[in-house]
Amino acid sequence: MAAARRIVVKIGSSSLTTAAGGLDADRVDALVDVLAKVLDGDGKGDGGRDGDGKGGANGKEIVLVSSGAIAAGLAPLGLDRRPRDLARQQAAASVGQGLLVARYTASFARYGRRVGQVLLTTDDTSRRAHYRNATRTLDQLLAMGALPIVNENDTVATDEIRFGDNDRLAALVAHLVRADLLVLLSDVDGLYDGDPRAPGTSRIDEVRGPKDLDGVSIGSAGRSGVGTGGMVTKVEAARIATAAGVPVVLTSASRAGDALLGRRTGTFFHRTGRRSANRLLWLAHASAPRGALTLDDGAVRAVVERRTSLLPAGIAAVEGEFTAGDPVELRDTRGRPVARGLVNFDAKEIPQLIGRSTRDLARELGPAYEREVVHRDDLVLLD
Repeated sequence: MAAARRIVVKIGSSSLTTAAGGLDADRVDALVDVLAKVLDGDGKGDGGRDGDGKGGANGKEIVLVSSGAIAAGLAPLGLDRRPRDLARQQAAASVGQGLLVARYTASFARYGRRVGQVLLTTDDTSRRAHYRNATRTLDQLLAMGALPIVNENDTVATDEIRFGDNDRLAALVAHLVRADLLVLLSDVDGLYDGDPRAPGTSRIDEVRGPKDLDGVSIGSAGRSGVGTGGMVTKVEAARIATAAGVPVVLTSASRAGDALLGRRTGTFFHRTGRRSANRLLWLAHASAPRGALTLDDGAVRAVVERRTSLLPAGIAAVEGEFTAGDPVELRDTRGRPVARGLVNFDAKEIPQLIGRSTRDLARELGPAYEREVVHRDDLVLLD
């Protein structure tokens, strides 16, 4: 933790707003004070969990994933609570995002630091060209000394292309920027083995894998009603990040400094996997399938067990409207999703390919059809 150089920090709406739901300038300033001091090297770590005494703050880079746009827009629009309908949520985000970034800009200016706004939708992480552009933008901001502030683009995102919560977005951003650590800040100081308000519950200090959470009741952490996340989404974000080789600290906003300086705090989620190809992570967790292909039993075994490409002969059915290059879901004959991949043909082309060999298709339709429907390099298995 203390040695982490590039860190993604995520903070939720409940940690940035007043009890009435408006943006709390003091809370924003308190967070910025911590982040700026870490970036400026004003503070010393205590060696983190390994007790090796190493790990100053110099040379660190921070990407901030910040919720709060919708919450910040409630009061200016005369809304006393977060609206349920998407149109009013988008209106509140449109008003609130400017207020949120203005507050961050003014607060970081106290330390002579610049910020850059980066708004993302799932399209920006599920399409390869957009993904590369997002990576380049974030890398360039960091290279130029600016602190990126990332949020979901709530003003244009529809139900079909939403991340759903900024915890998952933060996990994907951590992989996007090749972070050394993801810090999830909540209004609770870690993961508990039950309701943290109930007597007899205790905090879980470390999670080394899914088995450590067997029998743990994971409820909502938020109590303000202005956000969309909870403890469930934070644990899922930790699962995504750690499987991609990024360790995670979950703690309260008031303990952000401890987490960033490698001191013991909250719950530490150990890595469970290695860094993988970027496109495979977003394909598994960020892409929204545009359709589905049903595979026969032989094709399921080939794709899942032998990790082969999907050929036309193994397809039993197709549904949805998609074009070549779109993500699609691969299902078994019972309708259970087994994989996700980038398809090489339009949906309207596939019915004539079903059950046929590539050799026959090439002979009848031309050499362009002598190829995989989904190549194994563009395919990821689902849990």
